[in-house]
Amino acid sequence: MTARQEPFSAAVTGLGLVTAAGVGAKATWHTVTQETVPGGVSHQEELADLPCDFMYTIPDLDTTELLGVATQRLMDRFSQLAVIAAREAVADAGLDPESWDSSRVAVVIGSAHGGLPFYDQQHVAMAGRGARRVSPKLAPLTVVNSAASSVCMDLGAQGPSMGVATACSSGTVAVGTAHQLLRAGVCDIAVAGGAESVLSRLLIASACQMKAVSTRRDDPAAACRPFDAGRDGFVVGEGAGLLVLERPEHASARRAPVRAHIRGYGASSDAYAAVAPDPEGNGIERALRSALADAQVRGRDVGHVNAHGTSTVVNDRVEATVLRRVLGDHPLVTSTKAMTGHALGAAGGIETALTVLALEQQLVPPTANLEVPDPRIPIDIVRKEARQAAFDCAVKTSLGFGGHNAALVLTR
Repeated sequence: MTARQEPFSAAVTGLGLVTAAGVGAKATWHTVTQETVPGGVSHQEELADLPCDFMYTIPDLDTTELLGVATQRLMDRFSQLAVIAAREAVADAGLDPESWDSSRVAVVIGSAHGGLPFYDQQHVAMAGRGARRVSPKLAPLTVVNSAASSVCMDLGAQGPSMGVATACSSGTVAVGTAHQLLRAGVCDIAVAGGAESVLSRLLIASACQMKAVSTRRDDPAAACRPFDAGRDGFVVGEGAGLLVLERPEHASARRAPVRAHIRGYGASSDAYAAVAPDPEGNGIERALRSALADAQVRGRDVGHVNAHGTSTVVNDRVEATVLRRVLGDHPLVTSTKAMTGHALGAAGGIETALTVLALEQQLVPPTANLEVPDPRIPIDIVRKEARQAAFDCAVKTSLGFGGHNAALVLTR
């Protein structure tokens, strides 16, 4: 009989966050552990007259100051956010791009829509002034892989790089893909997560028609209310969340402080519908069970879940039912989207970083705006205030349009 092989654990050595809750990991964490929704959610002139005319944006972020005029012009906003977050994550990890082996550094960044707002602007330009007014930078600035390529150029990373596009699970799939690259020995360091910025009238109008977004125009700050009985849809947000992952021996050799470990990853497809989850939750259950098996942990070992928790009626109920079925009723569950907005393809990266911080601080952020818990939600949701707890294992779950599901298992 052969000995059971230990699971591969990628060391998380750095975090970078740029969200509506704050610029920087420290500022974002401070905000999400409070119960008061930040001021980053507000009415937007570009969305005037739509049923949902508000979203979460990043206030007081001067990308020109942080990146410089010339560099900024070569990137769409979602790529700018990715570069800012990547710089923080790499600095937090204590890495120097001038001295690392750049051929062993991978970059994997998820985004659902890429540079969609720039597409909108260029369509208006062509319709109003003709094809000669369309920018030659349209393709390189708006493709989904633009964030990954921008980060590679900014850091000088020359290992494998890719953009991941699996709708709202993109950021989580990107972290899982980086975990697999490290396990395969393809790289020693990976910068992974998600980035998104979609202040697009066209996209939000479509989401309104789909009835996917909240229409609480009278009180935008209270509109996103995951797991609440009165929830009526998500609220779009912008942001970026990136992690530096390393092969454990690489982190050990340079004596890097390890903030947490990515120990397991699972993914699946519903093969059910374009915009609705499998009502039985079979897809997300397969992803979650795969992640647990990959990590060699049991459901009862999980003490905390940062849920996808979008604030949509069906998604929250299906996800909560699966969490109860697979993990039991003991994990402390939260959704941080009422603090950051639903950052779509960036959500998984942002929320994985927050899960690392929860493990580090042994503190579970509250689910803001949860006033009347839905009686059909059979899990222990943290609300009103952050809850101190002792746990060594946590889970991050994500679901995306098209039936894309992903789950990560993190450990201290």
